[in-house]
Amino acid sequence: MTAPATTTEESEQVDAAIEAVLASGDVSTMSAVEFRGQQFDHGLAWVHFDEGHGGLGVAPRLQTRVESAFRAAGAPSQDPSTFFLALAGPTIHTHASEANKVRFLRPMFTGTDRWCQLFSEPGAGSDFAGLGTKAVLDGDEWLVNGQKVWNTMAHLSDWGMLVTRSNPELPKHKGMTYFALAMKSHGVEVRPLRQITGEAEFNEVYMTDVRVPDADRIGDVGDGWRVSLTTLMNERSAIGSGGASKRGSGAIATAVEGWKQAPAHHKTADALDRLTQLWIRAETLRLTNMRASQNRQKGNPGPEMSVAKLAMASLNQDIMEFAVDIQGPYGQVGADYTYRRPEELSVSGVENGVQHAFLRVRANSIEGGTSEIMRNIVGEQVLGLPGEPRVDKLIPWSEVPRS
Repeated sequence: MTAPATTTEESEQVDAAIEAVLASGDVSTMSAVEFRGQQFDHGLAWVHFDEGHGGLGVAPRLQTRVESAFRAAGAPSQDPSTFFLALAGPTIHTHASEANKVRFLRPMFTGTDRWCQLFSEPGAGSDFAGLGTKAVLDGDEWLVNGQKVWNTMAHLSDWGMLVTRSNPELPKHKGMTYFALAMKSHGVEVRPLRQITGEAEFNEVYMTDVRVPDADRIGDVGDGWRVSLTTLMNERSAIGSGGASKRGSGAIATAVEGWKQAPAHHKTADALDRLTQLWIRAETLRLTNMRASQNRQKGNPGPEMSVAKLAMASLNQDIMEFAVDIQGPYGQVGADYTYRRPEELSVSGVENGVQHAFLRVRANSIEGGTSEIMRNIVGEQVLGLPGEPRVDKLIPWSEVPRS
């Protein structure tokens, strides 16, 4: 289904807001926080959000108009910490109370408050709905105990998107509740997880008798699964889109540059054919993402973005494998694997070297939902195939056998 055409009135509304921001001062000299505050206050943070919450209530496709205008004016580039805007922002706008929209959205967009995601657990990864982190209501607070894992940049975050088990006597999809967790709360411990690259951008988070105010709840009690789907769909959209909107940009640019710099004896016909196939796949994915973006009628994507996420994961891995292979023996050396914890909210990539990127993209088929789970989603929700048998879907979570 094609999205409704953008009206002239909507375009004029966005253009007027852009002019208002540009008239507020020289955006090329503003700090990122000041500029993004202006952008939010004029409804240009998420243009499809409600007025007063960083939006104008117009078609989401007009966001590209905003970004192009500010880029041309020399505005500060997007801070790496804003990746989680694509997850937490739509979730809070869709499900949070008015008070929490006012409380969270602006500082999140400006980067004053940094966010992380607290979903997966050691026993609840692919089966996310099987999570066991317990939340027990105690007056106007919830007492939370449990463990989360693979939490990107949790050591730098102010808030976490936390999903808990609030009623173990209901089926697993029904007894979940979603919270905004203050990461500096008493009882929250963040431990680093060292990766194959030597970095520790991932963490595990332990919560011991953490008191979370009911005011920090996002959505209704027991509605955590539905709220979580908003986060997950937007995560897959953010990861799957890959950020490559220009032809030949993104990961494939690394492979092309590697070909240009490779010794002549490495530039065989087979290698050229391999690069050509990768370029075609990258261009197909780019165009598919553009079409999916244009067809979005609402701010939250549907299951079709699982296709993009699945394709992106295998493509990135194949591209970086080629980029290492084309270097010959040198591709086996040159990376820095010393232990370090990132001090910025950014996921490192090719800027740290092709060898580093080759190892980092191994995670693409795991993070944001494994490729196996993506195939299930595509089969069931996109192609309409019968679902896999789920014998524990209707019985109380407390009665489900677990190791």
